[in-house]
Amino acid sequence: MLVKDGRYLIPYFPKGKYAEMRKAFEIREVYLKKMWSVKNRIKRWFDIYFPEFTQVFKSWEGKTALMTLENFPIPGEIASMSAENILSVWRKKVKRGVGIKKAKSLVDAAKKSVGVTEGLDMAKYELECILDEYNAIRRKLDNTEQRMETLLKLIPKAEKILSIKGIGPITAAGFIAEVGDISRFNHPKQIIKLAGLNLRENSSGKHKGKTTISKRGRKRLRSLLFRAILPLVGKNQEFKKLHKYYTTRSKKPLKKMQSLIILCCKLIRVFYALITKGLEYSPEKLMSDIHRPKNYKQVA
Repeated sequence: MLVKDGRYLIPYFPKGKYAEMRKAFEIREVYLKKMWSVKNRIKRWFDIYFPEFTQVFKSWEGKTALMTLENFPIPGEIASMSAENILSVWRKKVKRGVGIKKAKSLVDAAKKSVGVTEGLDMAKYELECILDEYNAIRRKLDNTEQRMETLLKLIPKAEKILSIKGIGPITAAGFIAEVGDISRFNHPKQIIKLAGLNLRENSSGKHKGKTTISKRGRKRLRSLLFRAILPLVGKNQEFKKLHKYYTTRSKKPLKKMQSLIILCCKLIRVFYALITKGLEYSPEKLMSDIHRPKNYKQVA
């Protein structure tokens, strides 16, 4: 039990479907960290044995790239093959999106490779082990996310969040997992505080410091919101316009990070209204700040 201002505060423990959602989100976070570790190990393998691989393939996680790594990852092996032979292997599983041009690019890159040429048998074994881990973690992540999407359908009105372009089921499920039963809050400001996005002044005595976010609360919720807002600012037209407005307005323009913080808070307000009031998402209402500007403290 926590004590604040002489009052006893009872910690919140989600129940039922909310407890299931939080546990699913925690499991996903664990496997995400494992996935990041595996990806870093694969990148390191490329740096040592085949640095040119990522010049041929934009992503090593694509089907064609993974088939290459599983069948002939060493540059010396590829250099001894014809582009036609490589293409015939790819065609067994990938029918579209690859052609002889890509195969020739791979052969050329292999012939010019500056990768290490010693200890290659164990290098292949190392990559095989890493890829096995990658595939196992990928399966666990996919299964966990499917469970999260199923649980999301059990949360009243939570599907309304998905009407926002750029917000997917995992972001929506993660928000519910961290917040719990949103009806327990009387105002979205309480959720903003829960995320540690509320403002505080760093001052001591007569010294008046900068005003920053508190960062007190659920770190995972704050991280989830930032991960959600970045693609929104890039692809969602209304959030993109708001971000541009906040950072370029003539009166008190904000720095990019300040704008992102405001938009995270705005996203919380939108989520709260959609779920608790059952409202429909309105891009026009979201854009009202451009027509009726507010100062930083009011918006946040």
